[in-house]
Amino acid sequence: MSDSDRNYAAARGGYGDRAVAIDAGLRAHMIRVYNYMAAAVALTGVVAWFTFSAAVTDVAATGKLALTPFGQAIFSGPLMIVLVLATLGLVVFISFRIHALQFTTALTLFMVYAALLGVMLSSVFLAYTGASITRVFFISAAAFGALSLWGYTTQRDLSGMGSFMIMGLFGIIIASLVNIFLQSSGLDWMISVIGVIVFAGLTAWDTQKIKEMYDVQDDGTVSGRKAVMGALSLYLDFINLFLMLLRLVGDRR
Repeated sequence: MSDSDRNYAAARGGYGDRAVAIDAGLRAHMIRVYNYMAAAVALTGVVAWFTFSAAVTDVAATGKLALTPFGQAIFSGPLMIVLVLATLGLVVFISFRIHALQFTTALTLFMVYAALLGVMLSSVFLAYTGASITRVFFISAAAFGALSLWGYTTQRDLSGMGSFMIMGLFGIIIASLVNIFLQSSGLDWMISVIGVIVFAGLTAWDTQKIKEMYDVQDDGTVSGRKAVMGALSLYLDFINLFLMLLRLVGDRR
C-alpha cells in the first residue's frame, strides 16, 4: 500500500473515531438534559400535591373542598402575587445569566424554580379532578416524547417553524391578557387550541436547538450550563403543553 493510501485510510479512521465520539457524547448530553427536565417535572408535581393537601380540607357536611388559612394565603392573598413575581423573575434571571453562573448554581436555581412553580400549579387540583389531571399528564408525556424525538431525528431545519411558534406564543400571551377582562369562553378555547399547537412546535424546535448547541469540545462547566438551559426550555414546553391540554380535555370539579 502506498503512503498516500495509508494516509487516506488513517484520515478516514480518524474522522470515523471522532464521529463516533461526538455521537456518543451527544447521546450522553441529551440523556442528561432529559434527566434534569424529568427531575424538575417530578419535583413540580410532588410540591403541587403536598401544597394542595395543605391548602384544602374536606367539609363533611357538603362534601366540598374548603381552603385552609394557608390555602387562602397562596390562592387569593398577597403571597400569590409574590409567588408569581418570584417565579417570573427567577426564570428570567436564569435565562439571561446562565453564561455567568456556575453549573451547580444554575441547576439549583432551576430546581428552586420548579418547586415554586409547583406551589403555584397546586391550584389545578382545585379546578380539575385528580383522575383527569393524571390522564392528561400521561397524554402530554406521550405527545412530548414523540415531538421531542421528531425534533431530534429530523433532518429538516425547524428554525423557520420555531420563529413562527414564537410569534404564536406572543399572540397567546396578548390574547390571555385581553381575556382577563373579556372572560370569553370561546376565546379561552381558541387560546388553548393554539397553545397546544404552539408548544408542540416549540418542543420539537427546542430539541433540535439543544442538539445543535452541543459541542464535543465544551468543558464540564459549559456543557453543564447547556444541559440546564436545555432542560429548562423543554420543562417549560412540557408544563405549558400539559396546561393547555388540561384546559381542553380536563374534567372540572
